[in-house]
Amino acid sequence: MSASPYVHDLNPVIWQFTDSIALRWYGVAYLLGFIAGYFLLSWLSRRKLYPVPQERLADFVTYVAIFGVLFGGRLGYVFFYHIPNHGWAQFLADPFVILRVWEGGMASHGGMIGVGLYTFYYAWKHRVKWVALLDGLAIVAPVGLFFGRMANFINGELYGRIVPPGSSQGMIFPGELAQDPDLFMQVASRIYGEPGLLDKMYLSGIPVPEQMNAAWVADRVRDTPAVKEIVAQVMEGHARYPSQLYEAFAEGVVLFAILWFIRVKFPRAWNGVFCGVFAIVYAIGRIVCEEFREPDSPFSMGMTRGQFLSVFLIFVGLAFLVYAFKTRKTVQDCVFYDPAEKSAADEEKKSA
Repeated sequence: MSASPYVHDLNPVIWQFTDSIALRWYGVAYLLGFIAGYFLLSWLSRRKLYPVPQERLADFVTYVAIFGVLFGGRLGYVFFYHIPNHGWAQFLADPFVILRVWEGGMASHGGMIGVGLYTFYYAWKHRVKWVALLDGLAIVAPVGLFFGRMANFINGELYGRIVPPGSSQGMIFPGELAQDPDLFMQVASRIYGEPGLLDKMYLSGIPVPEQMNAAWVADRVRDTPAVKEIVAQVMEGHARYPSQLYEAFAEGVVLFAILWFIRVKFPRAWNGVFCGVFAIVYAIGRIVCEEFREPDSPFSMGMTRGQFLSVFLIFVGLAFLVYAFKTRKTVQDCVFYDPAEKSAADEEKKSA
């Protein structure tokens, strides 16, 4: 007899300051990713394995985080997922959905495009090879992807498909109740029908709303064992793969290990190799993991949206590898141009 599946009861909130302001694991995950990225790039810069000088790295990473990852990731979600799912009419009626990041929605493919565009501008400004800039970011990006996927798991979002009967990998995600009204009504009926349960909750200080909703049930799973047991019983046939953990391993641990090994083992690797390896390995990992993940958008030519975009990413990766083979330039060939230092030097010459 197989054990009962684990009921996801992790709290996405670390600290609740007010009803509308809270410190969440999702935000902390992004912050940890940016901090780790900075220190890893700093390590590379000190060893002449990254073209941005160490004293310029803090500003560079900050701008990449804001204009590349956050803006690109949000716009990617809106244009790759929100608009295809809800239509242009809804978006045009409420374009400020782009700004409501607290409602969720970031796309890794959009983040990659955003980083590519910002680094292109930065490379032009400082007369440094764009591909060399991207290579370093490709090496550290899996760390951020790892933290992001772990935050997805803590949030109980982007869960996997239903596991086959008897599988030991299944987990129950109460967040599914918000997407399945019939399933939610079964849980709500059991809670209402449990003798004295709501009275006990009320007397113990747990808020009991006049009208129950899925978010309230998910909260009660974390603090009321009886509700957790009801959810486990009703949703027993809805145990799902923890696909967030699979993606954290494939897109984070495996990808970072490969890229870091190449960077350290081959310090004179050609510019473009790391972008190419990142794009291809990430795309393959994403395509495989999507087979376990519940699709969050319509299929395209028999593939999920994530798989469809990843196919194009493989071709991008191949293009970077071709570029690397043809140019055969290394990061040591890059010279960083600082307009501020140039202006200061010109002023000194004039004053002399």
